[in-house]
Amino acid sequence: MVRNIEQENSRLDEAARAGWLYYIAGNTQDEIARKLGVSRQTAQRLVSLSISEKLIKVRLDHPIANCLHLSELLKEQYQIEFCEVVPSDPESDSISLGVAQAGAAELEKYIISQHPVIVAMGTGRMLRAMVDQLTPMDCPQHKIVSLVGNIASDGSASLYDVVSRVADVVKAPHYPMPLPVIATTVHDKSLLLAQKPVRNVVELARQADVTFVGVGTVGEDAALVRDGFVKPDEMRALVKAGAAGEIIGWAFDSKGQLIEGFTNDRVVSVPLDQPAKRRVIGIAMAPPRLKAIKGALLGKLLNGLITNESMAKSLLQ
Repeated sequence: MVRNIEQENSRLDEAARAGWLYYIAGNTQDEIARKLGVSRQTAQRLVSLSISEKLIKVRLDHPIANCLHLSELLKEQYQIEFCEVVPSDPESDSISLGVAQAGAAELEKYIISQHPVIVAMGTGRMLRAMVDQLTPMDCPQHKIVSLVGNIASDGSASLYDVVSRVADVVKAPHYPMPLPVIATTVHDKSLLLAQKPVRNVVELARQADVTFVGVGTVGEDAALVRDGFVKPDEMRALVKAGAAGEIIGWAFDSKGQLIEGFTNDRVVSVPLDQPAKRRVIGIAMAPPRLKAIKGALLGKLLNGLITNESMAKSLLQ
């Protein structure tokens, strides 16, 4: 009897994995057969089974055993409240595949509530990919709040600001921060943060029921440099000081401790609580972000994580 149950669970695991590879990762049945080590006919049957057993809708609806196991290990090792691990496609070079869909599903759990909810959000490529997966809704009872400015030093706006996009999709009021990520001087930072509309947004963000942030790398190819928020010489100074990653502009070291001085003295984003007081979910999967994600978890800057199998295994080593 136990063996039959185990065989059935294994069969559903394989079907769920095949369904994910086909409907989400966009693999052909020949590619699925090769990746799972089965015949094309078996791959076809597994994909069909994922539908007949209702494991697949638009998103994966079956907790693949290995992913569930990895998420439990991550929660235990890093003492976090929430963790979701999605399957990895070893041949994909996407920086958001699966994780963006899982992030959207988690956000929708809050958005569908009839009770008013405050959602705070960072910015970046991963969060933009996540928002692109949202289902249109009509939710005027909620508030979508930005944690970070979206203006570079030359006055240009970031292409990856997400708050207005979320608000458009779910028809909810939003509260942006039309500020630079990094102020030119400490004095300028004080002037910007003293503005009443900015103070109101910061206070609203601190009351958020849930917060979603990306986890950024540091270095001369980091998004902060590419998007014009931090100058290359400023980034080099951060790296030399021990920076391992950044969240909404705040740089931290490999243990998650905020770097003293440097650009952190001029960051205009909402300050990070350490440890995080409310649900703060980091969404990241790209291999170059390993050091940054690990530091953020060790420093308790995050108490939730959505990532993929590959990153989960790296974080557990």
